[in-house]
Amino acid sequence: MRKIVVLSMITLDGVMQAPGAPKEDTSGGFKYGGWTATYGDEMYGKVVQEELSQPADYLLGRKTFEIWAAYWPEHGDFWPRINEGAKYVFSKGMKKSDPRVTGWKNSVVVKTLSDIKKLKASKGPDIQVWGSSELIQLLLKNDLVDELRLKIHPLTLGKGKKLFGNGAVAAAFTLTESMVTTKGVIITHYKRDGKVKTGTVGV
Repeated sequence: MRKIVVLSMITLDGVMQAPGAPKEDTSGGFKYGGWTATYGDEMYGKVVQEELSQPADYLLGRKTFEIWAAYWPEHGDFWPRINEGAKYVFSKGMKKSDPRVTGWKNSVVVKTLSDIKKLKASKGPDIQVWGSSELIQLLLKNDLVDELRLKIHPLTLGKGKKLFGNGAVAAAFTLTESMVTTKGVIITHYKRDGKVKTGTVGV
């Protein structure tokens, strides 16, 4: 069985929309695209490079897939694995014959939650999820996320697509690694750790 690993850059209020560039995703009138631009440093860059070099396949929502399919085939020198690894786009409406799918090698359409479960149960490398807020919320709701790799940036945006929505299943995670960059970004790695435990706090 493969692990599903969510990698996300988020704000303090959980916004994950368009971290990389002003025009990356302006849906909903979002005006803060590229909000991570001033938070890079040597530590941040090293962590990102390590993540990009990990053997993986990729599960993406339709919007993220469309953005990436228009960019990464021509910029593979920076992230070779994204072109070589299998890309699974979760979309009920996109067809296997869509030029965006056929034009980016190793791309496959998956249409149902059952398809994702079958993919997770198959053999192969871990499955990374980048971007794809609605897809991530679906995975969290159905307890299919094994790891969270989050970069929490010291700002709030007030609006935008968020990592966590209503309906995530109750789940416990263990912090296995954390660091704070010189720009105040908290980089964390959480692994799924059974059920939520409750009790009475002593005083």
